[in-house]
Amino acid sequence: MRTIVNLIMVCLFSAVIFAQEKPVKIVFDVTSGNTSIHESAVKHVKMMAPDSKFELAMYSVAYRMVVKGISTVSEQMRELGVIENVDLVVCQASLNRHKIEDTQLISGVRAVSDGILEIIQKQGLGWGYIKEAQ
Repeated sequence: MRTIVNLIMVCLFSAVIFAQEKPVKIVFDVTSGNTSIHESAVKHVKMMAPDSKFELAMYSVAYRMVVKGISTVSEQMRELGVIENVDLVVCQASLNRHKIEDTQLISGVRAVSDGILEIIQKQGLGWGYIKEAQ
């Protein structure tokens, strides 16, 4: 009986360990113009596991994160933009509202038609959601 209990405990422990190693998919929602939120979002994406997928979706005044000459995290965004498992997207509607052209965006960033719709679609595909806020 004791052997069976030990075997069950080993199986449960193994399952927990392997479950934690499973790759995840997370979309980070950034809407703030607050530069400390921008820094925090970049830091969170950088700290994530390399075998998982991440998307940083920016809209509203967070478009400033990805505009050359305005962004306070431009270098970090360029670094994230070349990482294969990280996707940087900005809302085209927000860019249009603020008269920002695609040529003004930091390399590695792509525009999507609507930031909110992008997040909803990712969630529909099973992606986790994190709202970057204070």
